[in-house]
Amino acid sequence: MSDRVRIFDTTLRDGEQSPGASMNVEEKVLAAKQLAKLGVDIIEAGFAYSSPGDFEAIRKIAGEVEGPVVCSLARAKPEDIDSAWEALKGAPRPRIHTFISTSDIHLRHQFRLTRNEALKRAVEMVSRAKGYVDDVEFSPMDASRTEPSYLYEVIEAIIEAGATTVNIPDTVGYALPDSFGALIRGIKENVPNIGRTVISVHCHNDLGLAVANSLAAVISGARQVECTINGIGERAGNASLEEIVMILKTRKDLLGLETSIVSEQIYPASRLISGITGMAVQPNKAIVGDNAFAHESGIHQDGLLKDKTTYEIMTPESVGLSRSTLILGKHSGRHAFKTRLHELGYDISGENLDKAFERFKALADKKKDVFDEDIEAIVQDEVLRIDLPERYRLVSLKVESGTEIAPSAVVQMEVNGSVVTEKGGGDGPVDAVYNVISKITDTRSRLLKYSVNAITGGTDAQGEVSVRLQEDGHTVLGQGSHTDIIVASAKAYINALNRLEYKKKENRENLV
Repeated sequence: MSDRVRIFDTTLRDGEQSPGASMNVEEKVLAAKQLAKLGVDIIEAGFAYSSPGDFEAIRKIAGEVEGPVVCSLARAKPEDIDSAWEALKGAPRPRIHTFISTSDIHLRHQFRLTRNEALKRAVEMVSRAKGYVDDVEFSPMDASRTEPSYLYEVIEAIIEAGATTVNIPDTVGYALPDSFGALIRGIKENVPNIGRTVISVHCHNDLGLAVANSLAAVISGARQVECTINGIGERAGNASLEEIVMILKTRKDLLGLETSIVSEQIYPASRLISGITGMAVQPNKAIVGDNAFAHESGIHQDGLLKDKTTYEIMTPESVGLSRSTLILGKHSGRHAFKTRLHELGYDISGENLDKAFERFKALADKKKDVFDEDIEAIVQDEVLRIDLPERYRLVSLKVESGTEIAPSAVVQMEVNGSVVTEKGGGDGPVDAVYNVISKITDTRSRLLKYSVNAITGGTDAQGEVSVRLQEDGHTVLGQGSHTDIIVASAKAYINALNRLEYKKKENRENLV
């Protein structure tokens, strides 16, 4: 038996059946070209008879996309088979994929056919397709709920009629891995001519088992898997191409199987399909989700920085990402924080690192995400001003303000090592805080500029405040950042006052 599993991509057919995921002709051609770069074996480009748009997309893909087999779906009806051929006839390697249901529940309630009638039609339409192309695939729809002996009979007959691939669909996602694997084994053992075809599977994800069922089928002898990028598709979707491929690649030691997929093209394909369909990939999606190669736990980050294999079973580069991401948050450790500082160009250690890390952890407890800009603000606020004489230091503040309350502030500061507390009012909360700080410090400086900037997006963003003060011919810039904009404002003002003190000290030393 071959050790290569063919990847049949049905993103442009079944994937497009996701509500809201329809694609126009140009989008389908663009996606098909990316699928060719990805290295899929077969592209199911659409359902030619279903609409003029699908027909045209298949026709263009057949003529413009090189490499993969190009396939059109067709019901077991003459007009569908004929339409599929008309759309595909420009393809170097065309395939017609025809289907009819075989489960009693479908035959009785949907198709109104007997078993014998369904069998006869299946054989006739496979024969008709075979008159157009050498490569014919047949699917007994709802195979996982079909009585096995009848399923075997149908498969044997359509192989005699010329089918080269027999696809076994778990159409409603009903199967469990053990039973679906047993179904494939049963087909191999009970269909005498099964060796003349490739067994394929097409699993839906209604119970979240599409990938598990596909894998069980492959282990049992299936050598084609029908899947979609990002797992999109009818209802809960299809087996995810990226998961199937990376399972086979990562666990080749156990499974001994491979595909023709260029795995480095997985992430670009995922982002392209997400962009075309407007269907965002969930952050915790395996392989291609934003968090798939992101690490926040301090223990995990420390291990990863020492050796990537500690917490990554595949490399981000292997699926088309440039690198792993260390998400800095409240669970992160000092090792990850220092590494990120180094990446940002800051070589900080000792007491400075301790101060910055302490401030980072305090911020991470308040924010969901800590961005690079947040870290840079911490460095600017806590480290790069470390050499300034800290004559003034904010200890605490309390502000009251509202539509029916006169703004007031209570500020506690450390001045030359002594703690001073004052209160006062102003036109607004920031003005009240500044008036109290001015009173405590007895400053004669003049506020030339006050500006606020949100460092990052979101309502929990850090605010960065810049102030420009002037006194005795000296003009200084003060900065402060905090998730509370009033606190950031106070810190910026005090930072500027300390800079003024530094300027004054410099001036006195120069006079001496």
